[in-house]
Amino acid sequence: MASLIDLRRFAVRRSLFTPTSLVHALETLGFVQADPIRAPARAQDLTLRHRVEGYRAGDLERRYPTLPIEEDVFINYGFVTRRVQALMHPRTVASLWPTRRHKRAAAVLAFVRERGSVHPRDVDAHFSHGTVTNYWGGSSNATTHLLDALHYQGRLRIVRRDRGIRVYAARETDHTPLAAAERRSRLDGLVDVLVRKYAPLPAASLAYTLRRLRYAAPQWRSDVRPAVARAKRRLPHVEIDGVTWYWPADEHPQPEPPADRVHLLAPFDPIVWDRRRFELFWGWPYRFEAYTPVAKRTLGYYALPLLWRDAVVGWANLTATAGVLEASFGYVNGRPPRERVFRRELEAEVERMREFLRPTGGHA
Repeated sequence: MASLIDLRRFAVRRSLFTPTSLVHALETLGFVQADPIRAPARAQDLTLRHRVEGYRAGDLERRYPTLPIEEDVFINYGFVTRRVQALMHPRTVASLWPTRRHKRAAAVLAFVRERGSVHPRDVDAHFSHGTVTNYWGGSSNATTHLLDALHYQGRLRIVRRDRGIRVYAARETDHTPLAAAERRSRLDGLVDVLVRKYAPLPAASLAYTLRRLRYAAPQWRSDVRPAVARAKRRLPHVEIDGVTWYWPADEHPQPEPPADRVHLLAPFDPIVWDRRRFELFWGWPYRFEAYTPVAKRTLGYYALPLLWRDAVVGWANLTATAGVLEASFGYVNGRPPRERVFRRELEAEVERMREFLRPTGGHA
């Protein structure tokens, strides 16, 4: 029977697969969570750099228009393959569209179709929609909110970014509601995408993660709980120390010694995303503290978990200023591992980070 160490090694090995092409890595992951903070790079780039050969910061955004992916909401906002996106749509929920917005939304869609692709400022200049109160109670541009809503419903897609701002085009989607059997099939498909990305998952994390499919497919919200129950019946699992763990049906946890390698992981990397699993595997709580008041931070603004072999032994805070990368480290036991090979591999990982941050076509 598998041990917790076996599962931990299984989790690391299957997630840190041999670096491959960007397209193949995206197909393997299915979904890459996005975050706008750059410290020293965005989360999506920090995630892909371990899994894509020769990856540089910004490659995903630069190549996005030519890739078979879409920006969309899955369990968080990020990038999904078109296969995954097709499982989530159509989002046919009446509450997504208050009656007062229907006419305005139709006018914006007609404008976008006529123009082909539009920057939000073009829409705002044409319609002068003003401002609305956003989710956090502040004032936001009404055009931005309307474009976001049209994008979430699937009527618009993001074709590229202009200095970080989304540029939209119309997207034709069949909004015919699906039969019950098709809904179950699609939800089971979405479950498999999540399990394949984050496995092995303890039972509580499996349920929590799958319940977040209500963001991916709000039109099937009432079907999510039965999908969780089906997943627990059909997925292979094992109980260790009172915790039941689940993983994909076509995989088997195999004990395999980890490589002598250091990885600095993004806060949203698949290996560390599930904080419950993190504590079960490594025995200490990792926290993302970018939005924590400075006086209450214990790890740092954007601490990157430091993976040595199959153990997260500490964290790093990196800053890149004028092409110079500076790094500070903290360790769970108060000091780094003593092996000389660790020091060598840590230096190699910092150098890989420098290379990843260098602009393409030149050196910083």
